[in-house]
Amino acid sequence: MVCGTTSNAGKTTLVAGLCRVLARAGVSVAPFKAQNMSLNSAVTSTGHEIGRAQYLQAQAAGIEPEVGMNPILLKPTGERSSQVVVMGKPVAAMTAAEYHDAKPELLAMVLDALAELRSRFDVVLLEGAGSPAEINLLPNDIVNLRIAVDANLAAIVVGDIDPGGVFASLYGTVAVLPDDQRATVKGFVINKLRGDPALLLDGTDQLEALCGVPTFGVVPMIENLHLDAEDSMALAAIGNAVAPTDASLDVAVVCLPRISNFTDIDALALEPDVAVRLVRSVRELGQPDLVVIPGSKATVSDLEWMRERGLDRAIVDLPSSTTVLGICAGYQMLGTHIDDTIESGDGRCAGLGLLPVTTSFEADKVLAHIDGMALGEAVVGYQIHHGRVAPTGPVDGWLKLNGAADGARSGHVYGTTLHGLFDADAFRHRFLRDVAHRAGATFTPGRLTPAQHRLDELDRLADHFEATLDIEAICALIASAS
Repeated sequence: MVCGTTSNAGKTTLVAGLCRVLARAGVSVAPFKAQNMSLNSAVTSTGHEIGRAQYLQAQAAGIEPEVGMNPILLKPTGERSSQVVVMGKPVAAMTAAEYHDAKPELLAMVLDALAELRSRFDVVLLEGAGSPAEINLLPNDIVNLRIAVDANLAAIVVGDIDPGGVFASLYGTVAVLPDDQRATVKGFVINKLRGDPALLLDGTDQLEALCGVPTFGVVPMIENLHLDAEDSMALAAIGNAVAPTDASLDVAVVCLPRISNFTDIDALALEPDVAVRLVRSVRELGQPDLVVIPGSKATVSDLEWMRERGLDRAIVDLPSSTTVLGICAGYQMLGTHIDDTIESGDGRCAGLGLLPVTTSFEADKVLAHIDGMALGEAVVGYQIHHGRVAPTGPVDGWLKLNGAADGARSGHVYGTTLHGLFDADAFRHRFLRDVAHRAGATFTPGRLTPAQHRLDELDRLADHFEATLDIEAICALIASAS
């Protein structure tokens, strides 16, 4: 098990990298995270929803992603509530307190899912959530070291040195744990070091003397690593990225408060002729060549957020030279109105009126891994939505999924329910050429493909860990599990 002193310490990345290291060595390995909280999810080939991170980790392991790798997914709908997805299907909307009370009933299912994976793979690498040292949550823990105890696993704790205080964080994590959970922690990893490792002097030796836990490596910060993000904390990196100065196309992505599946834009950002930026105001929007309104877990409230900032009118008033694309919730917002008694409970509200479609929310969620054709090119992606979009008049069904029309187009405005469509190289290039033509610009496709780029980045990550971690010691810990 890989735990962290905090969120964003590097648990997800370490598990992905170790999956790749082991897979390259011919080991049958699978990832597992009992409970993930993320609005970035993916759909397996069997139509089950799991966290995007476990989907990526399975790809790193060279195996098919499956629902047992992430049996519980929490999708926040507000500050204190989430949609609870169990074994790939939504079961309820719960407050944090309600979910905390429900966790003991979910423990057996979590352990069964883990045991089933362990029966089929040589190694299962578990990822914790947040910090295992949240002592107020320990009695009902179903994702951190309680699992390591019940499954007789060794654990590593990762600490992020970048903000400082890493020695105190690692020591304090172990110090507050109950005895049985403390005994599972067999190693530390210090992550994201900037500068000379020699400056740590004998800090790791002192740490081991204090708590009896050795450090298995000090990992330097790996710059410009592009992997599918687990949650919205990664948006800061996107927002701070330096856009290509010679890019021909300017792409503005509306950064909704409850943005979900923003990995849809990753493939656009790989194009050297495209500059992708996040916008939250009319001033930031300007007059780009392409506006993308992405997915959201709170469609109606995020639409209201756009109205409060005047972004709704600014998008409606854009000239026909600017292409507008709505994906999933963004598509729903582009219609004439939305009827929602499920997600927001607000009933009927007006959309932007740019497409002749309406949306009605239903209790059951559409979950599908699907392929089709768009603009004459093949596309592959997935659908995750409660809202059903229906035309109110003639529409240009520019995209077909499994032979059936999906999405709508009216002039320079496009909408679709399909996430991940830009991963298809031929379609992405065709769409961006159309954007460029409409804007009176040029577009030259890059050579990188999203799929190959992802594998290259995973190999770069694995190389980085092999050079900086005591892989032999980590494998010995793995072998010690029964």
